[in-house]
Amino acid sequence: MTAPAAEPNPPSAYGGASAQSGGALRRTLSFRDLVVYGLLFIAPMAPVGIFGTLQAKSHGAITIVYIVATLAMAFTAYSYAQMVRVAPQAGSVFAYARVGLGEGAGFVAGWMAMLDYLLIPAVAYLFSGIAMHSLVPSVHQWVWTAIAVVVTTLLNLWGVRTAAAVGFAVLAMEIAVLVVFVVAAVWVLVTDGARRGWAAPLTGEGDFSMGAVLAAVSVAVLSYLGFDAIASFAEEAKETERSAGAGRGRLPGAPAWVARAVLTCLVVAGLLFAVQTYLAALLAPMTAGELAAEPAAQGDAFYATVDSAVGGWLHDLVAVSKAIGAAFAALAGQAAAGRLLFAMARDRRLPGAMSKVDADSGVPRRALLGAAVVTLLAAVWAARQDAGLDHLSSIVNVGALTAFALLHASVIGWFWVRKRAAKPGLVRHVLVPLLGLAVVVAVIVEASGTAQVVGAVWLAIGLVVLAVQHPGRRDRGRVG
Repeated sequence: MTAPAAEPNPPSAYGGASAQSGGALRRTLSFRDLVVYGLLFIAPMAPVGIFGTLQAKSHGAITIVYIVATLAMAFTAYSYAQMVRVAPQAGSVFAYARVGLGEGAGFVAGWMAMLDYLLIPAVAYLFSGIAMHSLVPSVHQWVWTAIAVVVTTLLNLWGVRTAAAVGFAVLAMEIAVLVVFVVAAVWVLVTDGARRGWAAPLTGEGDFSMGAVLAAVSVAVLSYLGFDAIASFAEEAKETERSAGAGRGRLPGAPAWVARAVLTCLVVAGLLFAVQTYLAALLAPMTAGELAAEPAAQGDAFYATVDSAVGGWLHDLVAVSKAIGAAFAALAGQAAAGRLLFAMARDRRLPGAMSKVDADSGVPRRALLGAAVVTLLAAVWAARQDAGLDHLSSIVNVGALTAFALLHASVIGWFWVRKRAAKPGLVRHVLVPLLGLAVVVAVIVEASGTAQVVGAVWLAIGLVVLAVQHPGRRDRGRVG
């Protein structure tokens, strides 16, 4: 990846952490911490909830779906890795679009990402509440949902290192449960054999259909939303020893670690998804055709597989893991949302009060509390509605996907149009982001009508907010 030719320290050039009186975020996160935040947000067993849906859509070729989805999202991960080196700021795609496309595009990117970062944690909190209610039905799911919000918010307010340490323990638990599933599934396959052909998860049941696989990919890529949150912690990543002596024109160490963490998180998640779906598909009691004919059975298809192949004990273990894991996926999402609000407030795009950094904890406390209030209201409201989960789930993705589209455009804008690299490359800086943009647009087109309408309305509101803001405001997104 090529560094900007004359931008040895980009943050100071366009309003970095020290540019405002609110204070600077503390560089305390290691490479491991960054990967933990990304994997927490994604969740190692994310395919559990949509296993049946993807089996039905892909005609049984679910593992190849996740392999293709990982490759598709790699274009977005690569664009993040390019731009985090250019604009290593807490605002993530907000900062990238500012420097690559200009101030207005930066605001739109941040505004659309805000929709995703505020509502995805609400969905995760609701998943946690539903799972806990199934285990303790005497307590309503909205109460469990609210408890999950309060506990994880307190951890985020305590400090990023504390939240990362607790998150690492939760992630280790989730991976341990996944390992138990893998070992149990392999044992069953060795002793009893598979219910499908060994190649079925890759080739499908019956005739292979690329169209069916691509249709399923448009859903599967949503499992990866969250790896991009790593970039929100760019100002809190530790500098490396290599960067301490970096001279003019060399990249800072922290952005390099963030870029590597984004790519690592995607690869690890892709491997975990492929392994678990391959094993589950071999043991599934219902064929892809049967799942397609019975949509009501799709949501519990993974749990039905575990029950029939291994036993109810593993079902309960997976359910508890999902309940705890969902809450801490929301913790990572809430932390990323707080950093986005902080960055936009620091740039005077949101109320300035949210640009303050707490002196004791080193976190943007007011921005975190603002994000927590919104997610609490959305999650509790949904938990009290019969179709609340469907309503929330249908609209959380368009914001992130629109921000991804602007991210890819930013790579082209910074490196190719504005020629801010010593040697801009046609493949790296044009072809790869164009392919990523094509994937994102295809997924948006496949999104539900409700999601498209909500995304359009949210975009329209953002454009109105942008129009009424001070027209003569200095364009700080134009570096150099």
